[in-house]
Amino acid sequence: MQPGDRVRVDRGDVTNEGVLLPSTTRDHLVVKLDGGYNVGIDRDEADVELLESGARDVDEGADAGGGEASEITFDDDLPTISLISTGGTIASTVDYRTGAVTAQFDAEDVLRAVPDLAGRANYRGRVVANILSENMEPPIWRELAEAVREEIAAGADGVVVMHGTDTMQYSASALSFMLDSPVPIVFTGSQRSADRPSSDNVMNAVCAVEAAKADHAETLVCMHATQSDDACALHRGTRVRKNHTSRRDAFETVGAEPLGRIDYEAAAEAGADGDAADAAIEWAREPIARGDGDDADLSAATDLDADVELVKFTPGMDPAAWDYLNEKDGVVIEGTGLGHVHTDLIPRIEELVEGGTVVAMTSQCLAGRVCDRVYDTGRDLLDAGVVEAGDTLPGTAKVKLMWALANLSDPAEAMGRDLAGELTEESQPWR
Repeated sequence: MQPGDRVRVDRGDVTNEGVLLPSTTRDHLVVKLDGGYNVGIDRDEADVELLESGARDVDEGADAGGGEASEITFDDDLPTISLISTGGTIASTVDYRTGAVTAQFDAEDVLRAVPDLAGRANYRGRVVANILSENMEPPIWRELAEAVREEIAAGADGVVVMHGTDTMQYSASALSFMLDSPVPIVFTGSQRSADRPSSDNVMNAVCAVEAAKADHAETLVCMHATQSDDACALHRGTRVRKNHTSRRDAFETVGAEPLGRIDYEAAAEAGADGDAADAAIEWAREPIARGDGDDADLSAATDLDADVELVKFTPGMDPAAWDYLNEKDGVVIEGTGLGHVHTDLIPRIEELVEGGTVVAMTSQCLAGRVCDRVYDTGRDLLDAGVVEAGDTLPGTAKVKLMWALANLSDPAEAMGRDLAGELTEESQPWR
């Protein structure tokens, strides 16, 4: 039997029929079922019957889905896009011994896995990390920011960061504060791995590259706008939140419509036509303008103070749970409603502030801003030294405080004003 042969595999009471694919081990068979899914089967426990030789042309060097290797070309008429990989589902494959998805592709593997990217740009690829995003840490944010800075300084016209979706919003926030970029920085990933027929990796990757070619200088998250394969939403990195565990349109801009929307059909047809990248995008609000010539300087401040915690107040929580906050440089609280905690905790918070900790208040609500001037509890919190973070998202507020503590002379004051599109200055529809 050879990859590309159609086989029937019996194992116990289960029968699978499909096309044999290349396997990373001799001990396991990988079969693509007619429905599009791949399965891994222990060779020693299976009876295999050859149904048809050469039923499909399968490239041994291609990904497990049978895609063709993409040609990486360099053309003076094309923009240069840097693909930076940190791991995640968009750069992952399935370990058929365990059924687990593991991050193991580098940036050039992604180009081979998504041949639709070929001919759209000149690509440079580099790997900053090869992790699932739950393992992301502030030191890697710094490495990522430095890598992006180096790529832009070397002439990249845009950067696409391939990232796991679970913590993408934190990393996008970090780069939004750390870099004042003259070119687009676009985060993308996929909710579903490439072996699944409902995978979103190709559409997200294509839209992200086209967004990175377009005429703006935003740090964005580019993911499915709906469950259909019609468009990707472009979310500002400091205002986005993953609001569903598994849907392809899991990401939402909180408090407003996404900053923009990119039509997939138009983006897919754009190819090497640089103008078509902009034609595929409909902006809901005016984006930050792309730098030009002498204005294309990249300002970077990549220091972070990682001694910051995000704590969620819940009714009945043990005050002793706050003991670990002693001597922290910063604490962000997810309070209830307008920004409240149990009144018994206020003296504890005051002790933190008196000890030198910057304590910022956010809300557990998905939209709206904190206002601790309405009820007595809020006024007492302000008297205790808590600073209001307005409508900044709690996760974004944590990253912002890390950055502010390391880079600004008055980080407490900075938590109350907008630095990177994370905070509205007044209570009105978000712009």
